[in-house]
Amino acid sequence: MEIPQHFHVAETAGWLVNHRMNSALPGYLMISCKTDTTDLSDLSEKALGEFGPLLARTQKALKQDLNAQRVYIGRYGHSPGYPIHFHVIPIYDWVEELFWKDGRYRLLENFAEGPGETATDGAELTLFVWREFCERAVPPPVRGPSVSEVITLLREVMRFPAP
Repeated sequence: MEIPQHFHVAETAGWLVNHRMNSALPGYLMISCKTDTTDLSDLSEKALGEFGPLLARTQKALKQDLNAQRVYIGRYGHSPGYPIHFHVIPIYDWVEELFWKDGRYRLLENFAEGPGETATDGAELTLFVWREFCERAVPPPVRGPSVSEVITLLREVMRFPAP
């Protein structure tokens, strides 16, 4: 899949960081491998060596520059035709507030057997972000900078020094 340039945030020789195209949540990023594979073990040492620092730089930018409370990083990729990629999801305090105010998501409590370690978990908040900010025709209002403003900011703070 070709990612339009206006969604690009940062790039290394082996990876592309872009804003998720169908996400209204500012800072929801994708880190995609430039090698056509679905398996990390197929990647070169160079690509693997770039990956850890790229994840760290991405998480740091979302937390320090966008004030995300938490940053979830996950690989889901079971759709054929896509190379290995990772979702990087910022959870802002206002996102979690919206989650708690939406009674539909209280149904998730019915699936737990016994108390959890926290009031909610990453799976529940990820589901909330996907349904509300990526799939809903009219997503909830965003507090803070827009998607395009966040892309501009992240391009600056995630800029890699010239080799």
